[in-house]
Amino acid sequence: MPSAPRAPAAADPAGTTLAVLLIGPAGAGKTSVAKYWADHRRVPTAHISLDDVREWVRSGFADPQTGWNDHSEAQYRLARRTCGFAARNFLANGISCILDDAVFPDRPVVGLGGWKRHVGPGLLPVVLLPGLDVVLERNAERSGNRRLGDEEVARIHGRMAGWYGSGLPIIDNSQLGIPETAEVLDDVLARSIASPPSW
Repeated sequence: MPSAPRAPAAADPAGTTLAVLLIGPAGAGKTSVAKYWADHRRVPTAHISLDDVREWVRSGFADPQTGWNDHSEAQYRLARRTCGFAARNFLANGISCILDDAVFPDRPVVGLGGWKRHVGPGLLPVVLLPGLDVVLERNAERSGNRRLGDEEVARIHGRMAGWYGSGLPIIDNSQLGIPETAEVLDDVLARSIASPPSW
């Protein structure tokens, strides 16, 4: 049988200035992977965590764990705008950025549209979605308001499954360590640069 034609050389994301949005449930490893990926690139890269920015609010912090309401939604929107402003400034100065957030496929308020509006159309979203057992185990190792109840984790994980069939690239990092996941992320980004997902 004739061999398959060679695929064209993929773009090299490691040397490209870009903006990445890493999506996933609590315990998916978004922040750990994002930090590692940013630390090991050949070009200057910043990591921006929406949760970190939300927690800049000390007195009056609206913790979504106590219930999602107008107050927590307003603080979420403010944090997202702040992250978007920072990302645009980094990009304008030749610094890549990777943002991480638990973006839901079925909830416009906590959705992709706001990120696209605040960062720009070149943003590359990637979903990190390990199995539920892995997410529960990793969440159990978290502390403070970052640690969620098992039922909440399972509910969020179930809603994140809505990303399947969305056209966005999905990485199941259930059996992958952080360096291996970052390597897969580079492969996924190379394909996204060559053929951007429609979202």
